[in-house]
Amino acid sequence: MLSGVYKGVKKDGTVYYRSSVTYKSKHISLGSFATEKEAHRAYKEAKKICSTPSIGIDDKKYKTLDFKKYVILINYRDNDMYIKTPIYLKEKYFYYYFGPEDYLIFDSDDIFYYSDHSIMRRGGHLFVADFGMQVNILSRYGIKNFAVKSRDYRFINGDETDYRRANLEIINRYHGVTRKDNKSGSGYVYEARIHVNGDFVVGRYDSEIRAAIAYNKAADVLKSKGLKKDFPENYIEEYDLNEYLEVYNSVKISKKIDAFGKD
Repeated sequence: MLSGVYKGVKKDGTVYYRSSVTYKSKHISLGSFATEKEAHRAYKEAKKICSTPSIGIDDKKYKTLDFKKYVILINYRDNDMYIKTPIYLKEKYFYYYFGPEDYLIFDSDDIFYYSDHSIMRRGGHLFVADFGMQVNILSRYGIKNFAVKSRDYRFINGDETDYRRANLEIINRYHGVTRKDNKSGSGYVYEARIHVNGDFVVGRYDSEIRAAIAYNKAADVLKSKGLKKDFPENYIEEYDLNEYLEVYNSVKISKKIDAFGKD
């Protein structure tokens, strides 16, 4: 067999060829290939990458290796840390690559999570597989699944690939709650709306939490009137049960909610 190549046979009898390289005393699998020559080319590319510091992630000469393996090898070569996902480390942050000019930026604090969770794309959303479920990566930063970019959160520097925490501003944390400029010209008010054959304004409040609890109260009132709809519930981590109930009982909601269903 050619260097770095091992022959394998699938259950159906199909022959394939595995390729691997040993670098810095670590045995690294390079993948499976249809022919011995292709597997050997991958081995030679890996050897060249490991021994040539000038080869960068944007180098387009090397095409046999899967791009993910390409990034893994370059990062291991430059940073002496083997990571099984396509990550390239910098001093205080890292890049997670999908292609040579296609990447996301994360804080170094996230390295252990993303070194063990591959990011997937679907319909413009970014997911990881976590405990058998597909989890939107925004949830790691306190951004809810229903959140809308620019309305509920924003990238402060305008770069939508930059997921460093200092670059993510959460504007609206709770379902049904929108931050609005105060008409008096100072600060904000928080408007709660609930959707029932159109939007009902539940009320406007001086804090985001009060607005979120008002939304919950409106949902409870509507369900008590027989409306069969699964309204998302806002969970208030900052409050214990007594604090929550105090606000829940005192917060006022629109009379239209109380009158819903009456002739």
